[in-house]
Amino acid sequence: MKKIGILTSGGDAPGMNCAIRAVVRTASGMGIDVVGIRRGFLGLYEKDIVSLNARSVSGIINRGGTILRTIRFPEFKQMDVQKVCFKNIQDAGIEGLVVIGGDGSSRGAHAFYSHFNVPVGFIPASIDNDVYGTEQTVGFDTAVNTALEAIDKIRDTATSHERIFVVEVMGREHGFLALEVAIAAGAEVVLIPERPLTIQQIIGILETDRMRGKISSLIVVAEGAGKAHLIAGEINKRMAGVEVRYCVLGYIQRGGIPTYQTRCLATILGSEVVKGLVEGEKCFMAGISGTKTVRVDLEKVVSSKIEISEEKIKLVEAMAI
Repeated sequence: MKKIGILTSGGDAPGMNCAIRAVVRTASGMGIDVVGIRRGFLGLYEKDIVSLNARSVSGIINRGGTILRTIRFPEFKQMDVQKVCFKNIQDAGIEGLVVIGGDGSSRGAHAFYSHFNVPVGFIPASIDNDVYGTEQTVGFDTAVNTALEAIDKIRDTATSHERIFVVEVMGREHGFLALEVAIAAGAEVVLIPERPLTIQQIIGILETDRMRGKISSLIVVAEGAGKAHLIAGEINKRMAGVEVRYCVLGYIQRGGIPTYQTRCLATILGSEVVKGLVEGEKCFMAGISGTKTVRVDLEKVVSSKIEISEEKIKLVEAMAI
């Protein structure tokens, strides 16, 4: 393999730059040329391609976001669009493609290989941690820590004013981020798409907390399970003698300096994906299982579903007494 192309796709995640750096430097050390495709699959369609080398990725390991930039490009599902992308890859002499992104990006990468047989290596990078076949995605640890830093400060105010706080975190379809944040923040209630709760159930938990002597409570809600301002409003109306406030953390969870764990994971997976392509892997994801790197068939990744941990849900409940 003489030339590898790399792109970042979908929502950005901390650590994408670390992964780019690892891909470029691993490939360069093997004598392989690397080109970056800016703005994801849209850039591939528009032939927005730049050369990368070991020096061009200097000083990015601690930067959030992605130097290659990213944009959602649903038109990539269209066959005529993919044909243009394939021609652009041929014209550029790209023999293998590295795609860094989340669940949707994995599907795009798999479809492209299926239609045109271009070798594809996928690096899972998502704050949602919702990609099958890896215990953790690049950026997840940073997003959890970013949310925790904000919630710890909110806790101070909640306790000082004896208030209930509803904090909304990201997670439209899955609650993996909200659940980890809830455990680490010591939340009394967690709402996730996989486990909806009614307002009356929430109030029941809060009233029990008050009877136990709690003077403040924290509710963590994934955006796909409810809206913080609506939940806070309903609790205010239905529960006498309490003050409820809400906070939406929003896009601060996507940015920021990647943590140690995120940087190490991104570097390990970036190096592994290049090795896999060089060794003849055709359509795979580089992931992590325990302390080991694994290569998972991308067909299995896109056709499988990961389940929320019931044990972790019970842990939130057990710690809320």
